[in-house]
Amino acid sequence: MGPLHGLRVIELAGIGPGPMACMLLGDLGADVVRIDRLQPSGLGLALDGRFDVNARGRRSLALDLKTAAGRDAALCLVQTADVLVEGFRPGVAEGLGLGPDACLSANPRLVYGRMTGFGQAGPLAQAAGHDLNYVALSGALHAIGPAGGKPVPPLNLVGDYGGGALYLAFGVMAALFERQRSGTGQVVDAAMVDGAASLASVFYGLSAGGGWSAQRGTNLLDGGAPFYDIYETACGRYISLAALEPKFFALLVQKLALDPRYLSRQYDQRLWPELRGEIAHAVRQHTRDEWCALLQGSDVCFAPVLSFDEAPQHAHALARQGFVTLDGVVQPAPAPRFGRTPAAHPRSVPRVGQHSRQLLQEAGLRDDEIDALIQAGTVLQARADDDTSSMEHDNPRSRPLPTGA
Repeated sequence: MGPLHGLRVIELAGIGPGPMACMLLGDLGADVVRIDRLQPSGLGLALDGRFDVNARGRRSLALDLKTAAGRDAALCLVQTADVLVEGFRPGVAEGLGLGPDACLSANPRLVYGRMTGFGQAGPLAQAAGHDLNYVALSGALHAIGPAGGKPVPPLNLVGDYGGGALYLAFGVMAALFERQRSGTGQVVDAAMVDGAASLASVFYGLSAGGGWSAQRGTNLLDGGAPFYDIYETACGRYISLAALEPKFFALLVQKLALDPRYLSRQYDQRLWPELRGEIAHAVRQHTRDEWCALLQGSDVCFAPVLSFDEAPQHAHALARQGFVTLDGVVQPAPAPRFGRTPAAHPRSVPRVGQHSRQLLQEAGLRDDEIDALIQAGTVLQARADDDTSSMEHDNPRSRPLPTGA
């Protein structure tokens, strides 16, 4: 099920953006085969595998890639794959014998996706780093934070997942589209510093045109405008207001019973401190739920600020089935929606090595060859007992998710 049904993806296990990119592909129907380390400790933050949401929808082959036999087994899988995704530092995959040259030699149609922080080349290519460093270098981090305060880490959404996973997935799909014409695969060099900068393209344009101040927290979209900000309610919880356009701002003034004189001076920054105080005072007169009853669904451009516990229970999320429960864990449903080829209900996070034998058989290895790899410690096949997370494609639990709307 899903628009990517029939696509085979090989994922060399890693952390952060690579796994999320593969989750996105798997959610939409791709057969994602993750080559796990024999002892994958340190690859994720979750204590229990079922909480590692980005790892859902795979089949797992546990393989020692530092051995010649392990490398050869991986190359057997590569021969029938459409995509390979790796997130090592530049040169590590080559050292394992699984770099682009080796893999494209085995399969010239392969799209080889590489996920790094700084890219495959440049003076920082070999430097260690994490999301925050890449976002800092892109220019985006400097713009995020309160007026007069320091920049604020935007979780790891801008680097790892926005500038990393999404751009990697987009690059892979673009290369697959090009392959339809050329018949040949290629390397996709996805760097988080590049992706984060690309996400900020509009702000580079605004800055160049004089429409964006380098003083954070003073602009239209960074919390500087009082009609585009977060406010605390009487119950200590928060609401968001985003009445950017004059017609929406006029309704906000009416609903909050503000002085009508603000209508003609909405964009007068000299008045913004006073207007912010008036909005804050008005919002504090009611609880978040009371504001929801008054403003939700109106053209004020309003939404309550919900926690991770609250968001799945909101009426809109429930109506759209925006969240699913998988192995007892509530998590976002696959996105986006497709009208004709809807995605199936996500499949469980596999145990490391759960599908080793099955995948090696699919790659053409004989049972005696697989047995020899297991006995040599090159391959780990997880025990079959207590297997509650079957990844077979005909999983009877799979069902289409809602389309459209």
